[in-house]
Amino acid sequence: MYSEYIGLTSNKVKSVVERELVRRFAESIGDNHPIYTDENIGKQSRYGANIAPPTFPRVLRSGTIEGLKLPLKGLIHGEQIYHYERPLLVGEEVICYSKIEDYYEKEGSTGKMGFLKMKRYGEDNDGRLIFTEESITIITETVRRSLNV
Repeated sequence: MYSEYIGLTSNKVKSVVERELVRRFAESIGDNHPIYTDENIGKQSRYGANIAPPTFPRVLRSGTIEGLKLPLKGLIHGEQIYHYERPLLVGEEVICYSKIEDYYEKEGSTGKMGFLKMKRYGEDNDGRLIFTEESITIITETVRRSLNV
């Protein structure tokens, strides 16, 4: 179904790790650690600044892969793994993009399921890697039928 997209990469998108967005994100996940929001704590930390929570990259835009159309509903979030070279600093610019790593199918009790593996990258302005995010999206038989595949 999506095998022809394996290896394709999105365009790169620049975002800023905005202080207010980090505050709202930390609040929404119930993590009130002061390293995310208290400027004095951030300045005194080993990073010299506030940092974003580990799952924060989820809200950063990472471009589009030409031709890739995923349904807006009915997908199942299968897995998500983050790897950091260093924390995301509040106020810094991050350049993000995505790559389709794999697509495979398995037979399930309700029909065929597709597994789309994507990897997102976040780099600084000098092209140095800050983080990667690997995710697997499960496409159920019901969703597959709605796409006429």
